[in-house]
Amino acid sequence: MSVWFAALRRLHRFCVDHLLYPLVLSSVLSCAIFAGRVYLSQSGVYRFLVWNLFLAWIPYACSVLITLSHQHQPRRWWLLLIPSALWLLFLPNAPYIVTDLWHLDWLGERKPIPIWYDIAMLASFAWTGLFLAVASLNAVHNVVRDYFGRAIGWLFALSAMGACGIGIYLGRFLNWNSWDLIFRPRSIAADVIARFAHPLQNPGAFMFTFLFAALMLMCYLTFIAIEHRQAEKIR
Repeated sequence: MSVWFAALRRLHRFCVDHLLYPLVLSSVLSCAIFAGRVYLSQSGVYRFLVWNLFLAWIPYACSVLITLSHQHQPRRWWLLLIPSALWLLFLPNAPYIVTDLWHLDWLGERKPIPIWYDIAMLASFAWTGLFLAVASLNAVHNVVRDYFGRAIGWLFALSAMGACGIGIYLGRFLNWNSWDLIFRPRSIAADVIARFAHPLQNPGAFMFTFLFAALMLMCYLTFIAIEHRQAEKIR
């Protein structure tokens, strides 16, 4: 009995340390609201939200793997290379869900679904995506800080947020996916150069990237502030 209790305590500690409880609850709520909409409208028009949420969980899962590997085998840094690459590749998918608010303006069949229901559904998915992005970024940020120090850690975090801004732009306006960077890297590089090499010709691309990177930074700083406040209370 004591063995089972100890195992449950370790599992509980794991869930608390990795924010698994609120992340799972947020995801379940989002999917429940979506399921309610499907039931009421007999239409799965917003089913892409569930797929996008699944993609948002991939960088979080990679960040957990990175953290556990760092904790148990800190000297074997090369074990972190593949999960870190996958984490960065899929990270933009998490905050990308915020742009799904775009679909609130759809003129398709809405009856009998009131607009406030769709607002709540889209907001729930957007919040969960941002939460997953911030949680996974914080986990990887801590690992980078442990290896290279505070300054490099923050430089890494800011660079990741900038990469997220670019990734969200590529996904929303150019319809690129994360895995396209593996299978069609030259085409993506050409699109990035075409949009970002001449800022005066493409101001929208720069503004969009900057605004979403700034949004993620604001959310991340809020998360850090809450985390530090909780740490001070424990002390």
